[in-house]
Amino acid sequence: MPGTQTRSRPRDRNNVLNRPEFMSLNQPVRRETSAGEGRAGAARRTATRRPSQQDDAQDCMQLNPSFRGIAINSLLAIDISLSRRLGVCVGARGPGAPLRPMVALLAFSGHALPWLCGTLLCLWRSNSLAGQEVLVNLLLALLLDLMTVAGVQKLVQRRGPWDAPPGFLDRVALDVYSFPAAHASRAVMVSRFLLNHLVLAVPLRILLYLWAFLVGVSRVLLGKHHLSDVGCGFALGFLHFSLVESVWLDSAACQALLAIGSLHWAPLV
Repeated sequence: MPGTQTRSRPRDRNNVLNRPEFMSLNQPVRRETSAGEGRAGAARRTATRRPSQQDDAQDCMQLNPSFRGIAINSLLAIDISLSRRLGVCVGARGPGAPLRPMVALLAFSGHALPWLCGTLLCLWRSNSLAGQEVLVNLLLALLLDLMTVAGVQKLVQRRGPWDAPPGFLDRVALDVYSFPAAHASRAVMVSRFLLNHLVLAVPLRILLYLWAFLVGVSRVLLGKHHLSDVGCGFALGFLHFSLVESVWLDSAACQALLAIGSLHWAPLV
């Protein structure tokens, strides 16, 4: 009996903690958090989950590109490939090296410098009001084409297919980047302008269209522009011609502009 009593005493001591008044001592300690801390922790957990969700969305977009993106990338790849293959006059050792001087001369015929200087010279030598009216509007069209193409090139900043640095004449004409092709735009605008205001025979009209087309092609052969650059340059030239024709200055406005210009040059003569 004494042995059984001594063995039951430790059991009783252990069972003391099971009494109702001591039940709270057996519960694990819970950390009390305020409502503000709970909201802050939830915000932190949400913030940690957001980057991973954004990354997953970007991965899904990259793995599942749209049909439009695939089509645009494919067309750009074809454009770059064809433009590099057509650049046969790039460098002195290319397959089209013997034709390079003639191609460069053809491209120079669409440069802004000879057209601006030629228009100013003809305007200085002209004595008729009708001729001065046409030449003043042509000069404004050339300036519009020059500034518009330079602004778009500065905005897009697309390099050529061979990434060749621009030459001195290109920098003078603000033709630094590839898109759009300034020579192509100027050639189309000038050809449409001359065809609309000069009476030319049919062979000359055909030659003028052919010249505008070959000027754009020459820039591709020299590796200065992509095919898409030349195509957009042609479209921009048509747009410039339409704009100049819609805001055509009459003879009185042209004479007023010439009078203003002569005031700046009179003290120097």
